[in-house]
Amino acid sequence: MAPEPRDSAPDPILAAPIRLLLSDVDGVLTGGELIFDSAGVEAKQFHVRDGMGIKLWQTAGFGFGLVSSRNSPVVTRRAAELRIPHVLQGVADKLPAVRELAQKLNVTADQIAYIGDDLPDLPVMDWVGLAIAPVDACQDCLHRVDWITRLPGGRGAVRELIERLMRGKSIWEEYASGVTA
Repeated sequence: MAPEPRDSAPDPILAAPIRLLLSDVDGVLTGGELIFDSAGVEAKQFHVRDGMGIKLWQTAGFGFGLVSSRNSPVVTRRAAELRIPHVLQGVADKLPAVRELAQKLNVTADQIAYIGDDLPDLPVMDWVGLAIAPVDACQDCLHRVDWITRLPGGRGAVRELIERLMRGKSIWEEYASGVTA
């Protein structure tokens, strides 16, 4: 069982200031496995509902970005498919990169939500206004976040987070009802 999140404020209060959502990739948008074929070509599995959530979040006018310590052509491709404008890959120290992006976008730390699952994510989680971890994140992360998703990384955790943010902002129904197949 996951530990209790650090903040018990109601969702509308925590969601209200958020303008930018940043996500780690491996272990959050994927299950965390690194898969290489015999030729060394990398493969990753993404959940379609995470993609739909990202599209809805961006359609609602909010920013979305990826922050990964690894470089991956698969991530570049998925980001292009979802029209994710901010893709920071190969970032060994994530906090300076996130601060630089925040300055470029003119957003403050309290206007940023970040979802991560492992030790390299902790400095960013401690800095942003709303820190989130998938339920299967490392214990250090689970003890330092505001929200813990019920779903694990790579299995819809980002969609769950986006839906919770948009419901907290009372806009989920407006955007979800406009989706067509």
